[in-house]
Amino acid sequence: MQLIFEKSRQGRGSVLLPACDVPEVALPEELQREEALRLPELSETEISRHYTALAKRAHGVNDGFYPLGSCTMKYNPRIDEEMAALPGFTGIHPLQPADTVLGCKQVLDTAKQYLCEATGMDDITFQPAAGAHGEFTGLLLMKAYHEANGDFNRKKIIIPDAAHGTNPASAVMAGFTVVTIPSNEHGCVDLDALRASVGEDTAGLMLTNPNTVGIFDPNILEITEIIHQAGGLNYYDGANFNAIMGVVRPGDMGFDVVHLNLHKTFATPHGGGGPGSGPVACKAILAPYLPASAIQNGQDGTEGRLQLKAFYGNFLVVLKAMTYMLTLGAEGIRNACEGAVLNANYMMHGLKDVYPVAYAGDHCMHEFVLTLEELKKETGVSALDVAKSLIDHDIHPPTMYFPLIVHEALMFEPTETESRETLDEAIAVMRQLYQMACENGEEMHHAPHHAQIKRPDEVLAARQPVLRYQWEQA
Repeated sequence: MQLIFEKSRQGRGSVLLPACDVPEVALPEELQREEALRLPELSETEISRHYTALAKRAHGVNDGFYPLGSCTMKYNPRIDEEMAALPGFTGIHPLQPADTVLGCKQVLDTAKQYLCEATGMDDITFQPAAGAHGEFTGLLLMKAYHEANGDFNRKKIIIPDAAHGTNPASAVMAGFTVVTIPSNEHGCVDLDALRASVGEDTAGLMLTNPNTVGIFDPNILEITEIIHQAGGLNYYDGANFNAIMGVVRPGDMGFDVVHLNLHKTFATPHGGGGPGSGPVACKAILAPYLPASAIQNGQDGTEGRLQLKAFYGNFLVVLKAMTYMLTLGAEGIRNACEGAVLNANYMMHGLKDVYPVAYAGDHCMHEFVLTLEELKKETGVSALDVAKSLIDHDIHPPTMYFPLIVHEALMFEPTETESRETLDEAIAVMRQLYQMACENGEEMHHAPHHAQIKRPDEVLAARQPVLRYQWEQA
């Protein structure tokens, strides 16, 4: 398929603008481009066909099963998008008088009330643009708290070896040193290693519960108490909040601060680079250090407070989350959570007799991780081969090779919006692929065979990526 730049023809266009009805003001010469911006030139019909063709080549949750673990790819009600498209929300300006946007303020206040209730926290900021941004914000709150109490030596953040990769990256960016602790034989936090790691230099712990292998840590209250007794704070990574929402709350587990991925758990379609929102909620002890919005700054004692993003963050994402919560209500949110856990357990039990489950127990939470290490040793078929083969069956591959503590890992997260029939079909396909691996594994090395894009040379793509279009020299 040609790029839109390759389809471009000089002089062709589709834009008809009305005559300018205000005085034209040119940019200062020093700010003007020396060369004209190169943009593709096509007719409206050509543009429409190009992007329609691209859409047909993509696989989304509206096309088929999408078990992408860690990212909670689920169907989101259309009403959330419709509310976010209302002119009263889209036609405002962030600098217009506050008394002209009272509806928007009510959205923020309502979302704050519901999300604080859901997490067991006391206050919240909507500024962070996504999950990792939220992590960074939460860590800065912890840092500000310790420094305000004169604990300048608390420089270490404890993180389990099964954590999301953004956790240690965010901690380092916030100026902390990362201490990694191992998982025990059950895939949970090793309590002895945790006790040995804490001390007067402990700033806090970063943890998600349920964890990355889909297990709710039975020792969570003891874990958070160990950190508190050492003088540290507990940070909850909300990436897996879909598994507990409406049932248990991070604040009741002993966590002091939490970020939520509204673009995963609360209705905004996730992927494609955005839009995201990673609000940070916290206990009252951290509330004085929350960032102030540009509108609030300098008022009510907010002078000098940090500002992470302009104004109130990605407002329309918050609006979609509020609509999602209002639509479902407390009972509906709990039902969604329980449906996700039920679907994951149903699928896990349909596969565990042929694919070993990492840290297998009687049940999992919202996701489970298969290990294909033995299958690869016996047949040469890897987790990558199985994932690519799923594409030929119109199933999006799950997360591959994560977490790193599981060799040849495939992580499945079916989400609450999948039917039993869809799960049965996916289970049947996975069992069929296992049989194929044992009988004709060579064919799987070259999968997918029927997709728009066949098996790429991943080594070449990594070492010599083509990331930009090269214009032909005139």
